[in-house]
Amino acid sequence: MLSPIGMSNRYIIPIANVSQVTPINTDNTVASSGKVNPVECETCKNRRYQDGSDEMVSFKTPGKISPEESFAKVSAHEQEHVTNAVAEGNKPGKELISATVSLKTAMCPECGKAYVAGGTTRTMMKTYGKDPFSQNQKAFEAEATKGNNVDYVA
Repeated sequence: MLSPIGMSNRYIIPIANVSQVTPINTDNTVASSGKVNPVECETCKNRRYQDGSDEMVSFKTPGKISPEESFAKVSAHEQEHVTNAVAEGNKPGKELISATVSLKTAMCPECGKAYVAGGTTRTMMKTYGKDPFSQNQKAFEAEATKGNNVDYVA
């Protein structure tokens, strides 16, 4: 038993005989071990993602995504939809009002890993045509919003 600091009794901790220690086998790792080799479960192995929209984006044909990559790849896919909406909103006579992305998460029933199960992009676009009604609506909205932004600092 070791004594607290300041006590007069001192104990010596024996040092292990280093020559008797078994050397570590550097080739014996988790990845090289046959008993502990990580295996992907069948549910995750067979999971496929496919886009159901009519836009030209990725995952038009079913594709596999691992649970670890699902957040990055599904987010990037949904960003393609947002990019398409921004490009459409920059066309003459159109205005992109909003674009929102929501991701759905789930847990694998077999291995318990969390993954992103899918995503949805919702966009709101306003279109102005050449007809008198659309032109009148655009003029009315412009008139209604004048003066709504006030700079209190100035």
